[in-house]
This record gives sequence, structure tokens and C-alpha cells, in this order.
Amino acid sequence: MIAYLKGKLAHKDPTFVIIDIAGVGYQVKISLQTYSQIKDEELIMLLTYLHIKEDAHTLYGFKEENEKKLFLHLISISGVGPNTALLILSSLSSAELETAILHEDARLIQNVKGVGAKTAQRIILELKDKIKKESFGEVGAQIPAFASPNNKIKEEALQALLTLGFQRPVAEKNIATVLKKTGPDISLEELIKASLKNP
Repeated sequence: MIAYLKGKLAHKDPTFVIIDIAGVGYQVKISLQTYSQIKDEELIMLLTYLHIKEDAHTLYGFKEENEKKLFLHLISISGVGPNTALLILSSLSSAELETAILHEDARLIQNVKGVGAKTAQRIILELKDKIKKESFGEVGAQIPAFASPNNKIKEEALQALLTLGFQRPVAEKNIATVLKKTGPDISLEELIKASLKNP
């Protein structure tokens, strides 16, 4: 099992990064939480989980230990695969998810695309006691707004939503709705996060 990767940050995207280690580029899927915590420094270290299927070996990366723990808890639940777990951790911060589980707020978890009522209830039922026992620590600081132009943010947000499984018309509509409410002064992470929750 690959526990972590440490190397040069060769590429950074809201849904994945490429880490160059001795000339080999490792593509690692990440959540918006991790994306917002990664600075554009040359060297990066991510905790990783390797998901093995017959047709693919996929690496998932996490900046913080608590996010990785939550991810592993989520994928232990029947009906929650790695991509759904990543979507949940992109839509809700670790602290928000933890609070939702402890307060049995199934509706908040159901706001995530692809998570139905039964799955939300199962997440709460199976994880409530585990989370009570564990202390997950605080989630990272506030995300600074991006300095890039609004059009670039829209394009990058659209690309991220398409990667996460949204149909283009739905993704474009969600982004437009969010921007109408917030105006142009919104960070890329916040735009994607709000678009994920938009019905």
C-alpha cells in the first residue's frame, strides 16, 4: 500500500494533482478540501489511498490525516465508493460532515450529488459511534479568493463538475445560478462547492 507521496507538484487541478517523483508523474485524485489546502509550493506531500479494481488502479490523496480517516470510513459503507466519498468531502468540509453525522442531519448529507436518503441514513448509522470516539481536529483556514479572471474560474469550475460526473448543461446552469447570487468575487473552490449543492 502506498501510504503517502512526496515530490514536486507538477500539476494542480480542483479534482486531481500530478506529483513528480524522480521523473515519474503520479496522478492523484483529490477533494476540494485538499485542493484549497495545497499551496503552489514546489514540494508537496499527500497521504494516499490506492484503490484497486480489475480495470484501474486509482490513487486518492489527502492533505490532512482527518480527511483521509473520514474517506476510509465512508468507503467502508455499502453503497459508498471512492468517487462518492470524494464528492462528499468536496461538498462538505470534514468538520461539516462530522457535525452532520453526530447531529443525524441526513438532509445535509443528501445535498451531495448521488447520495440518496438511504445512503445518508446508512452513513449516519454506521459512522456516528466511530466519530464520537475519534477526535478529528480542526479543518484548514479560510480559502483565499482567486485573483484569476471570472471567465477562467467559470471554465475551471465547469471542467471540475464535468470530471465529477455532471452533465454539461446542468453544470453550466448550476455555475450560472451561483454566480448570479454571489457576483464575480468568489473563489474557484467556493464556486465548485456551491455548484455541487445547487439542485
